Order: sequence, then structure tokens, then C-alpha cells
Amino acid sequence: MTELSDMTFEAVEARIDAALAAEPDGVIERIAAKAGTTPGAVLARLPGRDAVRLDGTDLASVWNELTGWGDVLVIVHTAAGVFEIDTALMPGTAGQGYFNVGSGAALHGHIAASRCAAIYCVDRLFFGRRSCSIQFVDGDGTIMFKIFVRRAADRSLDPAQLALFEALRDRAVPAAHQPTLAAPAA
Repeated sequence: MTELSDMTFEAVEARIDAALAAEPDGVIERIAAKAGTTPGAVLARLPGRDAVRLDGTDLASVWNELTGWGDVLVIVHTAAGVFEIDTALMPGTAGQGYFNVGSGAALHGHIAASRCAAIYCVDRLFFGRRSCSIQFVDGDGTIMFKIFVRRAADRSLDPAQLALFEALRDRAVPAAHQPTLAAPAA
């Protein structure tokens, strides 16, 4: 595989486009691996409302907004495994160089907020179904973690959380510049 630093910007874009064309609704990390680039580069390449970027400095405000969503699905995807946590998020506060999350809660810990370079509101098909998530990306282009809109028993997206997701996304980019993602036929 060619080293990323040896490729031109156009070559990286072409590899991402080819990998997305081959697997348009696949796992971002797998698409990035096929393209020889980072997941962050793939997210940045997604069109229109598929991935709307917020600045990484918004981590605390976005996280604290997500605490009002009820139970969400938090995913940490590494080369060694995919960890899924169903939980409500607890508010966090800045301190000692970290964003400290919900002491005593099921999901708690410390996020190196200074490493968060971008936050993407991702609205795209995932294995044929609409999937909506907030993905936090570090300066190396690695996805730190993802927070997904939950699914109901019938596998549809939770309508209340979907409305909250769309409101967050739509505040980031004016609606006039956002094409609508078509839902798949049932």
C-alpha cells in the first residue's frame, strides 16, 4: 500500500471515492482501510448532509446537548474490537486537561478534548438502512467514538432522537445548502 504522505490530495480523494463506490453503505473504518487513508478523511469526503462537520472545540457543548437525548448507543471501534454501550450520557465538565464525564454513571471517564479536531453529524445508509450518528474525530483522523440515534424494536430510528439529531446537524449548515438523503424503499 502506498504511504498516505506519498499520495497527492487528488489521489487520496480518488481512492476514497472508489472505496465509497464499492461499498457506499459500509463501515467507515473499513472504507478508510480500503482507500489507504483515515476514517476522518472519509467522513470529510462524504457529500452534503451525509457528514456535516462541527469544530472539535464544540465537544463539551455537543456532549452536554446529547445528555438530553435519553439512552443512546455509544460505539468505540478499534482495530482490536467494537464496543457498544447502551446508556444515557451524563453531563461532563472540563478539568485538568480533560473533559470529565459522569462520575458514578455506567459510562464515565475522561476525554482528551484537545485531541478532538472535528465532530461529524453523519446521516447515511448503513447496510441498507438510514443511520444517524455523531462521530468525534481526533487530529490524526481516527474516530475517537461514535454516538448513534437509537433504533426502535422495528429497527426504525427513534423519532424523538432523530429530530434532535437533525436539529443539531441543521444548526451546523444552513438548510439551503443541504440536499436531502433519500430513505431506502421498504
